[in-house]
Amino acid sequence: MAIYIKAFVLLPLLFVSSYARNKHINQGFDDADDSPVGINFDPSPHGFLEFLDGKKKKKENNKKSNKKNKKNELIFPQFPFPFPFHGVHENQEEVAPLEPAVEVKKNDIPKPDFETENRGAWMLHSPNSGVAAMHIQLMPNNKAVWYDTTNLGPSAIQNNPPFCKPVPERPGETDCWSHGVQYDIESGQVRTLKIMTDTWCSSGGLSSNGELVSTGGYREGIRNIRIMNPCDNCEFQENANGLAAMRWYATQHMLENGSFILVGGRGAHNYEIIPPGRLQFQVQQFGLNFLVETEDEKENNLYPFVNLLPDGNVFIFANNRSIIIDPYSGKTIRDLPVLPGGSRNYPASGMSALLPINLNTPNPEDVEVEIIVCGGNTNDAFKYSEFPPRQFFSALKDCGRLFANRQGAQWDIEEMLSPRVMGDMLLLPTGDILIINGAKTGTSAWDAAEEPNLVPLLYSTNKPKGERFNELTPSQIPRMYHSVSAVLPDGKILVAGSNTHAVYDFQAKYPTDLRVEKFSPPYLAPELEQHKPQILENGANKEMKYGQNFKINIKLDEVVNETDIKVTMYAPPFTTHGYSQGQRLLILKLQAVTNQEVTVVAPPSGRIAPPGYYLLFVVHRGVPSRGIWVRIDQ
Repeated sequence: MAIYIKAFVLLPLLFVSSYARNKHINQGFDDADDSPVGINFDPSPHGFLEFLDGKKKKKENNKKSNKKNKKNELIFPQFPFPFPFHGVHENQEEVAPLEPAVEVKKNDIPKPDFETENRGAWMLHSPNSGVAAMHIQLMPNNKAVWYDTTNLGPSAIQNNPPFCKPVPERPGETDCWSHGVQYDIESGQVRTLKIMTDTWCSSGGLSSNGELVSTGGYREGIRNIRIMNPCDNCEFQENANGLAAMRWYATQHMLENGSFILVGGRGAHNYEIIPPGRLQFQVQQFGLNFLVETEDEKENNLYPFVNLLPDGNVFIFANNRSIIIDPYSGKTIRDLPVLPGGSRNYPASGMSALLPINLNTPNPEDVEVEIIVCGGNTNDAFKYSEFPPRQFFSALKDCGRLFANRQGAQWDIEEMLSPRVMGDMLLLPTGDILIINGAKTGTSAWDAAEEPNLVPLLYSTNKPKGERFNELTPSQIPRMYHSVSAVLPDGKILVAGSNTHAVYDFQAKYPTDLRVEKFSPPYLAPELEQHKPQILENGANKEMKYGQNFKINIKLDEVVNETDIKVTMYAPPFTTHGYSQGQRLLILKLQAVTNQEVTVVAPPSGRIAPPGYYLLFVVHRGVPSRGIWVRIDQ
């Protein structure tokens, strides 16, 4: 009995004594002291009782103090977002770091993302951009470049400085109207761009040096290469005969070494590889019989979905089929299962994306990657929507997910909450997907669709099947054929365009739309602002090297651990005709986390992250920071 009495008295004393020596490990709890050193403790039974009574009172006082502090809590303003080539914005100030830093605690139970009832908000950013946005690319200087086609006749803004060019299909006529602009995503100001050849239904992407490389188009632009640097007064440099084949409705995607693969196009059953930053180069072209096999009476295999896989091979999806090829030999590595239900590429025009690649695995170079394909229409829908009297078939409602590099994988099918054709599918900084724009019936092409789908969908990639889709706040502006969208550094979505006509028509049922909107997804809800991390850009390193540690200085007024934080790296795509070419989002491997600094491991190679510019975000339980531009290379 004496042994039990001794144990009853001594065990609590040993616990408290251990607490006194190791008190700093409890800083994450409500009753933790602010001091990093031990506490004074009287080990007598009387002292033990006083200790317990004092802890109780202290906890009550802390609760009162927390309520008082919450009333006076500050929400820190977002800093201006500087162009990486020029350092810190002139009005930006360094923010003092928090004290003390709270280190990551291993093996903590993951907490859920912060919740909100907010379903997003729309705002009109510009009433008139001058040019209908048919193709869009966000540039590393925080300007968006977009253009339509030079054969639509007058736009709503003339070239400045004045510039006129002949109209090939109308001999003797000149066109002095602008068909491309550089758009300031903050101010809404536009600068007209000089475009010499027709960019209609072209392809493009950012080079490893941050240039916009635009390829193909129509008529005199069909074999064109255009290169534009990211600066305030740069113009396109062009070579009208730079490509080996005619590329109209082709797809462009960067390979591991910074070269681009350019796949397909109307009548082009092949692909070619073009080096970055050059207007002239040696031809590297390969036949692709797969594009012959997937061509319907009304095509349905234009603007194929293309993705670089972790082994350096390339996934290509066209119509309802997909293959994996070795891009440097032209060899087909593997045929993948047919996706049932209908056709997914232009003009049936479904949507597709490579799901976020999570590098928090033992072997990131061998990570499995998953493709999602949603929407579209039947393989004969365009036969009935192309010419009057038109019939508009209901768009497809289903989605398929496939592990592209897993042997024997099959499509896993689920359904959206509404049918959609010509929509955009964007990867958000959080790793979720936004589905936006498009129509519920019909197909792509002039006046070939009806019933605009005004309701964006949020697709949560990691939730259980059946719980992944949520409807967001609808837009009031139909965004039909030839509309675009882009993820911005502040996490908002720029939405522009919609022109279903062969000319600018402002009186039609679905008029040519020059308004520019911004959509704020739910993670930008005001009540989540207090949880938002801030990346401190002043003096920040913005150059990544493959496989090396990369430190990010942050400000976050909350205790965090490794389950609270993820760091994502987003390749801003070239978006046109419902497909975002080159889009990619990586979830970087975490090394260490505090509320002042996060250390991650850069992607291991160009096969995982092709070289070039990315937007980097720190995400705190579903709330992303403002992104900063970083560049990765050898």
